[in-house]
Amino acid sequence: MRALLGLLIALLAVPAAAQLRTIPRDAERAEIRHVQSNIVELNGRTARLAPGAQIRDASNRIIVPTALPAGARVKYRLDSEGQVRAVWILTPQEAAQAP
Repeated sequence: MRALLGLLIALLAVPAAAQLRTIPRDAERAEIRHVQSNIVELNGRTARLAPGAQIRDASNRIIVPTALPAGARVKYRLDSEGQVRAVWILTPQEAAQAP
C-alpha cells in the first residue's frame, strides 16, 4: 500500500516538473507589442515572426500573437533570417532579474 501511495505521489509531481521552463541565456530582452498578423514591435522596432514561431506566456503556455499584452516584458530569440522564432513573456520575478 505504501509503495502504491509513493508511486501516486511521484506521478502527481511529474506535471509540476514539466512546467518548469528555461529561457536561453542568449535571449534578448525587450518590450513587445503585436502590430498585425505576423508582425510585432520589439522596443519600438518592427520585426516579423518566423514561420512556426512560438510565443509563451508567463505560465509557459503557447499563445497566438494577437494575445500579446501590449508593452509586455519579454525575452526573445531570432532565427538565421533575423525573424523572431521564440518569445517568452516574463513573470514579474523574471523581469526583475538583471539582464
